[in-house]
Amino acid sequence: MLNQKRRKNVRNVAIIAHVDHGKTTLVDALLKQTGAYKFKDGETTIMDSNPLEKERGITIFSKNASFLYKGVQFNIIDTPGHADFGSEVERILKMVDGVLLLVDAFEGPMPQTKFVLKKSLELHLKPILVINKIDRSSIQPHEVTDRTFDLFCELNATDEQLDFPIIFASGKDGTATLDLEEKGKDMKPILDTILHRVLPPVADPKKPFQMLITMLEYDSYVGRISIGRIFHGKIRNGEQMTLVKTDGTIKEGKVTKILKYQGLKRVEVDSAEAGDIVSIAGIDGVKVGETLASIDNPQALPKIKIDEPTISMVFSNNTSPLAGKDGGRFLTSRHIRERLEREALTNVGIKIEKIAGTEKVKVSGRGELHLSILIETMRREGYELEVSSPQVILIKMDGETLEPAEEVLVEVDQEYQGAVIKALGLRKADMKDIQITSIGTIRMNFIISTRNVIGFRSEFLMMTRGTGIIYQNFYRYQKYKGEVPRRKSSVQISMNNGKAVAYGLFGLQERGEIFINPGDDVYEGMIIGVNNKGNDLVVNTLRGKKLTNTRAARSDDAVTLVPPREITLEFALEFIEDDELVEITPKNIRLRKRYLTKNERKSKKRVSE
Repeated sequence: MLNQKRRKNVRNVAIIAHVDHGKTTLVDALLKQTGAYKFKDGETTIMDSNPLEKERGITIFSKNASFLYKGVQFNIIDTPGHADFGSEVERILKMVDGVLLLVDAFEGPMPQTKFVLKKSLELHLKPILVINKIDRSSIQPHEVTDRTFDLFCELNATDEQLDFPIIFASGKDGTATLDLEEKGKDMKPILDTILHRVLPPVADPKKPFQMLITMLEYDSYVGRISIGRIFHGKIRNGEQMTLVKTDGTIKEGKVTKILKYQGLKRVEVDSAEAGDIVSIAGIDGVKVGETLASIDNPQALPKIKIDEPTISMVFSNNTSPLAGKDGGRFLTSRHIRERLEREALTNVGIKIEKIAGTEKVKVSGRGELHLSILIETMRREGYELEVSSPQVILIKMDGETLEPAEEVLVEVDQEYQGAVIKALGLRKADMKDIQITSIGTIRMNFIISTRNVIGFRSEFLMMTRGTGIIYQNFYRYQKYKGEVPRRKSSVQISMNNGKAVAYGLFGLQERGEIFINPGDDVYEGMIIGVNNKGNDLVVNTLRGKKLTNTRAARSDDAVTLVPPREITLEFALEFIEDDELVEITPKNIRLRKRYLTKNERKSKKRVSE
């Protein structure tokens, strides 16, 4: 290792953290410090360029930025913090030589902190700990530092990795310091620490060219673009290359464009060499994990290990009576299948397979959030589709059936502690840890099967009246724990087609929560609300008030309706049972029964019994 050549004028670093611990804001501060990007008034989280990222306040897709500091080129990569986007994290960490681990100065290490740190330690990357958000009043930086050190030990970090530098920062204020007693002035402490503690990339420009493809993009003008780090050699525009595929086959192509990052923009260059993170166009048929190599020595680099999916759903075209009436442009099963096939090329955490004998497609991913982001993206692109309830993926090992389990961390006020423990106990969760935080809330850690935690988030928020905080993260596969009922309530189902009437809904709201407004389109088999007692109930939402020529006391009082629940995609996916579907269009999200008519549902139920 000591004899390997290193390119001293480059540093490749990834920023990893739990959701909402300030990664993207910190990148903003680094870009301001180095002048790599000119921010407009009020402009923030510039790396979160995707509309969904801005709305949700989380990083979903990895993104690159590059700037110069003291004559050294820094390639900074902002990674997702949620475990559902683990495939993004796993690929990106193959491109870098060090990581900035951000931890909130109050919350400390959280479940996703453990996930991203574990991945980086396994790759023997040099970590730098940044205790972020020290500008806030309620912080406990020393306790957070100790807990983070304990986490390193728990993850079997080496002695070298345990000797990590610690920086205290405020990404919002754009300041950092190595000593809490000294107030930070700028972000130079972070930049200097990266410069001195992160190793330059191993890079020998004289070796045959090799580049591992870690990300893909598509451009309608130049075609598929391969993104990755050059491990060895040099490349020039117009040069012939070989693509070494994962099955060992070789395909030749010509490089038509080489792009490097300057700030947040990509600029075209004539050549690149080992240590650079580049985008290359001109090579067709590329996939993530494959290697671009020189024609003289077409050797593959080690493959990227990606964790297997844990949840699947069935996607199909929209078959409801309202199909095509909500502004959808892509309505057929062929449109949906082609879009999913394109997604699988760039999103390696997604797996798709056609269901034999049908036009439906089974889509598997790393979790509910992973798949819901895909669905929401398709919806905004103009697709109409139906999706089934999430199903966990079971595996067989040594003759035993195993299921994925999640580590769930909840933080609640003390008055809700008993209710949360009882609810998770009914879902066969095992408590791992419980502690009182410095502000008096209760923080509890549970291990629970993925199957049993589906639908719990909505129940939890109602139970804690919106004050509770919940995080979950894939933990491991465990023994199958048996069936647990997912939903306590039944549903109210529309019996006819038309527009809902206020008078009809008024008589139904006492049975349970309503999901629709007066004037909304409804159809037979559509779920319009909850039925708190008994079985599923078929109801008439079109029932109007009968008119007479006699006025009775109170008969003409105005109808008062409780505002309906807003149907979000996450709620819909958690709520539905196996005999139900979510109808998704550009304008609406509706719940429906798989079989729309009452006779069909009775017939199918008899067959299943």
